[in-house]
Amino acid sequence: MPVAVSFLLILPFIILGVALLLLLILFLLARIGNGKYLRPIVTQLSKIPFMRRWFQKMSVAAYERSNPELAGAIKKMQSFGDIKTPEQAQRALAVLTPAERKAYMELVGEQGTMPEPTNRDQRRRVERGAQGMVVQQRPGARGRRPKKR
Repeated sequence: MPVAVSFLLILPFIILGVALLLLLILFLLARIGNGKYLRPIVTQLSKIPFMRRWFQKMSVAAYERSNPELAGAIKKMQSFGDIKTPEQAQRALAVLTPAERKAYMELVGEQGTMPEPTNRDQRRRVERGAQGMVVQQRPGARGRRPKKR
């Protein structure tokens, strides 16, 4: 009986010690290599729906402290859901204010998710300020006339 009682008295300290050890490991992983080793863990944890929502809330809260325009842009872009076509992206970007659009495009540029323009026409569109949106054109849509036989 005394062994069971002593174990029950030590159990909270064991749980607290394990929790502190996990927090220490997470802190060290976040500091080493600018979070290089923590990203795969967060990626795996974000597959769990409630964890993904928690991570998103944390990141938006951090952006609200450092860059409020970007936080507003992220909230508006999340309301659109997954953007699959360039038209959806243009509609989503049209909702943003100019400051939010600039902050969001800087974030997207830092993450490298924007496709690189592959030809001269696409590079010129990016230079003209099309916000990096690459619009697919139909082949042969340059006004060429079909060959007469």
